[in-house]
Amino acid sequence: MGGRRGSRTQRKHFKQSRENVWKRPKTESSSDPNNPNSSNPAWQPFATQNPSFDEYYKEQGIVSPEEWDAFMEMLRKPLPAAFRINATSQFCEDIRSQLENDFMKSLQAEAIEGGDLEPIKPLPWYPDNLAWQSNFSRMQLRKNQTLERFHEFLKLETEIGNISRQEAVSMVPPLFLDVRPDHFVLDVCAAPGSKTFQLLEIIHHSAKGRFLPDGMVLANDLDVQRCNLLIHQTKRMCTANLIVTNHEGQHFPGCRSHKNISNGSETTNNLEQSIPQLLFDRVLCDVPCSGDGTLRKAPDIWRKWNGGMGNGLHCLQIHIAMRGLSLLKVGGRMVYSTCSLNPVENEAVVAEILRRCGGSVELVDVSNELPQLIRRPGLTKWKVRDKGVWLPSYKDARRLQRNGIVPSMFPSGKNYADLTNNNQKSENGESVNAEDVVQPDDTISSIDDLEEEVSDLSLQLCMRIVPHDQNTGAFFIAVLQKVSHLPAIPDKSATSQGKLSTRSELHENLSDQATEEINGLEVSSVDGADEKILEVASKAEENISEMALEAADEKISEETSEVDEKISEVALEADLVDDEPARGAPESNSSEAADKKTDSAKTGEKRKLQIQGKWKGVDPVLFFQDETIINSIKAFYGIDESFPFTGHLVTRNKDANHVKRIYYVSKSVKDVLDLNFRVGQQLKITSVGLKMFERQSSREGSLAPCSFRISSEGLPVILPYITKQILYASPADFKHLLQYKSIKFADFVDADFGQKAADLILGCCVIVLREGDKLSDHIQADASAIAIGCWKGRSSLSVMVTAMDCQELLERLSARMETEKNGTLAPESLGVLDKKQDMSGENGTPLEDHNVEAMKIQDTNASE
Repeated sequence: MGGRRGSRTQRKHFKQSRENVWKRPKTESSSDPNNPNSSNPAWQPFATQNPSFDEYYKEQGIVSPEEWDAFMEMLRKPLPAAFRINATSQFCEDIRSQLENDFMKSLQAEAIEGGDLEPIKPLPWYPDNLAWQSNFSRMQLRKNQTLERFHEFLKLETEIGNISRQEAVSMVPPLFLDVRPDHFVLDVCAAPGSKTFQLLEIIHHSAKGRFLPDGMVLANDLDVQRCNLLIHQTKRMCTANLIVTNHEGQHFPGCRSHKNISNGSETTNNLEQSIPQLLFDRVLCDVPCSGDGTLRKAPDIWRKWNGGMGNGLHCLQIHIAMRGLSLLKVGGRMVYSTCSLNPVENEAVVAEILRRCGGSVELVDVSNELPQLIRRPGLTKWKVRDKGVWLPSYKDARRLQRNGIVPSMFPSGKNYADLTNNNQKSENGESVNAEDVVQPDDTISSIDDLEEEVSDLSLQLCMRIVPHDQNTGAFFIAVLQKVSHLPAIPDKSATSQGKLSTRSELHENLSDQATEEINGLEVSSVDGADEKILEVASKAEENISEMALEAADEKISEETSEVDEKISEVALEADLVDDEPARGAPESNSSEAADKKTDSAKTGEKRKLQIQGKWKGVDPVLFFQDETIINSIKAFYGIDESFPFTGHLVTRNKDANHVKRIYYVSKSVKDVLDLNFRVGQQLKITSVGLKMFERQSSREGSLAPCSFRISSEGLPVILPYITKQILYASPADFKHLLQYKSIKFADFVDADFGQKAADLILGCCVIVLREGDKLSDHIQADASAIAIGCWKGRSSLSVMVTAMDCQELLERLSARMETEKNGTLAPESLGVLDKKQDMSGENGTPLEDHNVEAMKIQDTNASE
C-alpha cells in the first residue's frame, strides 16, 4: 500500500503542465470599461516576494548578508533565454558564424532602448561558443526587425534540431560528467530531454570519424506523457544510440543475467559475448525537487513557497541517487543535481549518500573544470525547518516529536539514540522523556540557544550556482566517483532489534534496512536477488517518504510537484519562441501504435492490446528478421556489405507482414536489447533506435520493386554505403528541387542529370548536392555531404522531406553561396532565378503542375 501510494504521489509531480506565468491571458491584459471594479488597466506582474523565503534562506546562509539585496533583485527579474548549437549538425559552423558575424554584430550596432542592452552573446564558460544567451523583451521583438529575424531563425533551427532551447544552468551537469564516445550513460530522470540531447551530442561529437559511437544513452522517466515529450525532443538528434524507458528512477531494473532466457530472436550465436549486466560508465541524477531555483522563469512559485517544501522530497532523492550509484560501474562518475536552493535537497542528500556508501563513493573536485563558470562551494552547516520551527539537529526533532523529519536531513546525520534514557511513563503507559516534552509556551522558534551541527564531510566540493553571479537561474551540482563496490551490510531483522518505542525509531530502522538492502545489491550472487532486495529497499524507503509527506505542511508534495525544473524547461520555450511543438502530440518511434489506431478507425475495428514482455499496453520491441524484405532493400539500394545489418534492425510490430517502420540500432543498443531479452524484458521501452526505412503506402509505391523507402532521419547513417538509386545534382537543380518539390525530368537545368534521373528504377532515390566542379557520382563518405530523399516517379522527381526541412536547407545553401569569395559557380548555379523561373519550370512547365504532383506524393505517404 505504501509503495503504491508513494508512486501515485510521485507521478503527480510531473503530470501537471506549466503555463507561461509571466504572460497573463489576453482577457486579463486590459480593463473592461463596463466593469466598475476594473480600476487598474495596466498589466500587473506576479508578486515576487515571500517573507518565509527571505527568513529561510537568510538563516541558511545561501549568500552573505552583504549580497542579499543583489541576490533578491536578480531573482525578481525574468530569466534570459538560452540555447545551444547542436555540435553534431552539419551546419554547426554556419550557424555559429551567422550568430557571431550577423546577429550579434547587427544588434550591437543598433541602439536598443538606449543601447545599454546586450541581447545576444555566447556563454563564456561553454566550450567553443556553442551556447548562447539572449536577453530582450517581447516589446523589443516587435519593434526591431533584426530581433524579429533572429526570432524566426531560432524557431526554424530549433524545430529542425540544429539548435536546442535550454536554460543556461541546465547545460552544466552534462559537462561535468566527462562523457566519452564509448560510455554507457544513464539519465535517470530525463524528461523533457534537453540534457539527454546534450549527452547524445557529446557522444556523437567526440566520436568523429567513426561510423557510430560505441557508447549509448539510456534516458528514463517515470511518466509516459513526459516520455513522449522526451522522445519528441531527442527525435531531432537522429541517433541510433538511444533507448527511452518508462520506470520510476528508484526502481530502475538491474537487468542482471544469470541464465539464458530465449528472446525469440536468436540475433546472436555467441550470447556469452554480450554484456552480463546493465551497468553504466556515467549516471546523471537530475532528481525531482522543489524547484525554487527556477523562480525567475516560474514566478508563481513565490506565492506557493514554504519552508517545508524540500522535506517531503528528501528521502525520494536519496533513494534515486542510491539506485543510480548501484547501477554505476566502479571507476564511473555520477552527477547529482537539482534546481533547488534548499540544502535539505542538496548537501543533506549528498552527505547521506557518502555516509551510506562508506568510502566507496567520493566527491570529485572539479574546481579546475569550466574555469569561467562562477560557482560557490557547498554548505557544511544548515538547519531544518518544520511547521515554522527551526531544528538545528535531529535531537531537537525528536524532542518536538516531529515524525516527518529524519536524521539524514541534518549535517551530522546522527540519530541521537542515547536520548531514549531516563524515560518516564505517561498516563497511557507510553515511555516519555521528561526533557523532551515541550510546553506550549516554549520559544523553540528561537535558535540562538540551540546547538548547531556542522558536517565533517567534504561538502565544499559540491557546487552552487546563484542567479546574480552570471545572470542565470540557481542550480546545485555534486560530482561523485565510485571507487569501489558499495558495501554489503548484514541484514538486521526487525525481531532482533526489539520493539520500537517511537515512530522516529521506526524511521531509523527502515532507513537502515533500505541502506543495507540497496548496498547489498551489487554483491548478491543469487539469481533474482537484486530484484528481491530492490523491492524490500523500495518499500522501506517509500514508508519513510510516505510519513514525511503526511507530516509535511499543507500537503507539500502535491503543491510543489509542478515546480520541477524539467517541466519548467518546457515553459521556457514560451519566453521567446512559440510552443507549438510542445503543444502538439509528440511523435515517438512507437508510432506503429498511431498507425494502427488510424487503420482501426477506418475499418471500425478495435485495436488489439499490445504487449511488450510483461508490460501491457506497450508496443513490443522485436528484432526484424524478414530476410526477404532485408534482401530486397539491400539489392534495391545497393547497400555495401560492410554496413552492419544483421541484428541491428528493430520493429515495433509482431506482424511482419504489416510492419510500417524499421528502426536501426547501434551495436551498444543491440547489446542492451539482447540482455533485456535474456532477463525477461525487464526494461519497459517506449522508444529505441533510429527510423531507417518506412513502407511506401501510395498506389505508385506499391508498384516499386522495393516497398520501403529510406527515411530522412536514417539517411545520414546509411548514405556512405548506398551504391544504387543515388545521383549527384548541381547546386541549381538541388535548389530547384527544394523550391518546387517536384520537377519533370526534362525541366532540370542539367539535362544529363535529368536523363540519369529518368533512368532510375521506380521508387525511392537519394539526391546528393554536388559541390564545386565535381562531376563524378562517386559517393564521398563524408559527414558534410548534403542529401535528400526523393521519389522517382514515371515522369518526375519529387522531394520526400518536410516543407520546413526544405526551407532550412534553402536558407543554409543560400548563406553558403553568398559567403563564397572566390566563387566558381555560374550565376544559374547560385540559384538566381529569373521571373520566368519564379513562375514556371525551366522549360516553361507551370509551377502549379509540379506542386500538384508533389502534393500527391506527400499526401499518400506518411510524414517524415
